[in-house]
Amino acid sequence: MSAEEVANAFVNHYYNTFDSNPDQLMGLFQPNSMMTFEGQQFQGPQSIVGKLRQIGQVKHDVKSTDVQPSNTESAILIFVTGSIRIGGDNPLHYCETFQLVSTSPGNFYVHNSIFRLNYGL
Repeated sequence: MSAEEVANAFVNHYYNTFDSNPDQLMGLFQPNSMMTFEGQQFQGPQSIVGKLRQIGQVKHDVKSTDVQPSNTESAILIFVTGSIRIGGDNPLHYCETFQLVSTSPGNFYVHNSIFRLNYGL
């Protein structure tokens, strides 16, 4: 699979799972995974998924996905923009960056994630 194919499959899976059952995202993270959410840092699967669960019911609408190779052949960088509805409220614009690292051919985990709401757009 190309980096673009991996990224598109990951983004679809991640947001569909986040919207329906964030607990099922646990397997995408390792103990050294780090997420920064609106300036707060979380490390490890339990901490990261705990934060995602804390947000409550959400619905993502992805608008764009950009992909680049990272510093090694086993990693890719993904930048996502879109809108998110939290608890049925009006949609808010967001951007999120992921660094995926391969553990074996065709298998990746989220090493880094950075999420920000975009106000005033």
